[in-house]
Amino acid sequence: MIPRDHPRYRSLVTREHLAKCAKAGIVAWEGLTSHGRGEAFDYLIGERTTPSALLAERTAAAILMSAGNPLISVNGNTAALAAEEISELQKKCGARVEVNLFHRTEKRVKMIEDLLRDSGVEVFTTGDAERLLPLSHDRALCRREGLFSADVVLVPLEDGDRCEVLVSMGKMVIAVDLNPLSRTARSATLTIVDELTRAIPQITRACGEISDTEREQLLKSINNYYLLSEAIREMNLRLAHALD
Repeated sequence: MIPRDHPRYRSLVTREHLAKCAKAGIVAWEGLTSHGRGEAFDYLIGERTTPSALLAERTAAAILMSAGNPLISVNGNTAALAAEEISELQKKCGARVEVNLFHRTEKRVKMIEDLLRDSGVEVFTTGDAERLLPLSHDRALCRREGLFSADVVLVPLEDGDRCEVLVSMGKMVIAVDLNPLSRTARSATLTIVDELTRAIPQITRACGEISDTEREQLLKSINNYYLLSEAIREMNLRLAHALD
């Protein structure tokens, strides 16, 4: 039992939840390592949504609201951490949601889809998953009318090689990645350097707030290099004052 007054209560509860999901088969064991790596970068931004992340989140909302065929691609970690948040975002922006996994089995896909549905997500399952992306692993498998046809893809907790492929296919890719130096962060059209359960609600909120004028301004000013540079500057600033 983790006491609520523990200074790391939220972090410890999240870790315990992910471990349970890993034992159940929803989260791959390797996903626990990925979460720990992200959490380390979250320390560097003070476990808060920074100004650059907030700008990225509002820009992500503008992109999703302007898309013709937006899609949210979900893996095990994303489903375990933010199924309800994904549901709220889907309601706001109308994006399809499709499960896409590196460590893929049909049993695991079904478990994640069931978890999402139980949280209110409408999961896209029309047609069989086909090997439609030029990748040698199972993240190549997707649905022709889903991920393959999307013009905008939100990819929380993404693999870098698939991100590169999606961009090369002409899609706008929005990544949520706490590591601004990762291949995913550098390859995406727009990277949000924030923790997933903070980032998704901010995008959802922005979808309901931004005016047509702000949306156009945000779309015209997309600059991922600037956002990543600002994220690194914010981390450096926090490190410089870590012992103050």
